[in-house]
Amino acid sequence: MRFRPCIDIHNGAVKQIVGGSLKDEADFAKDNFVSELKADFYADLYRRSGLVGGHIILLNPAGSTYYEADLEQAKLALAAYPQGLQIGGGINADNAEQFLDMGARQVIVTSYVFKDGRINYENLKRLSNLIGAEHLVLDLSCRKKDGRYYIVTDRWQKFTEEVVTPETLDKLAEYCSEYLIHAVDVEGKAAGIETELATMLGTWGKQPMTYAGGVGSFDDLESLKQCGQDRIDVTVGSALDIFGGALPYDEVVKFCS
Repeated sequence: MRFRPCIDIHNGAVKQIVGGSLKDEADFAKDNFVSELKADFYADLYRRSGLVGGHIILLNPAGSTYYEADLEQAKLALAAYPQGLQIGGGINADNAEQFLDMGARQVIVTSYVFKDGRINYENLKRLSNLIGAEHLVLDLSCRKKDGRYYIVTDRWQKFTEEVVTPETLDKLAEYCSEYLIHAVDVEGKAAGIETELATMLGTWGKQPMTYAGGVGSFDDLESLKQCGQDRIDVTVGSALDIFGGALPYDEVVKFCS
């Protein structure tokens, strides 16, 4: 289990937010932490720690008045750690190559592929063929409904018809090289992981994937390690001391090394 760090950017600042609170209207999110430092500080920290494959997420949509400020932060991070970070947030076939040219290792995609409640295979194949599956990470952000984990889109507010199952992972795997799994209901709360989801992901274990959501202690990290059969990487955000939390960054890096 490797540690995959994050740089979440919202309203032009590096933040940690409560995931389910994000809304396009008035560019609102409930903040856990707002950094006074720019994104390149965190990118350089991850570079010096030898952490590869962390992710930058642009949380404002392209039409937002804050999008350009988000983008400037992302450019700083990619320049500080070229080929070390993935980037997601509004990625599509028209701009994916631009982000790779900026220095992103891979691009992360959700809404462009999961549209109108379903998997849009035309968009998925187009993007995968354009940049290569090795450069594509699919973000399967999910929320639990009626006992099943459904993929959600549009700032995690809209449920699709797609359920995260081993069969879903199988059919998408040929088009991408990794999965990023956001457990949205516990994202940003640092109050425990979704063990049922982690167990299913670890049982599948055919392709690299990173779990994000709910890690607040070393017990949570150990639980994820066990549930995921040591096959799942992990992101820790709000709980880290570098983002105002209690978990020492250096110790988390050591735990996952």
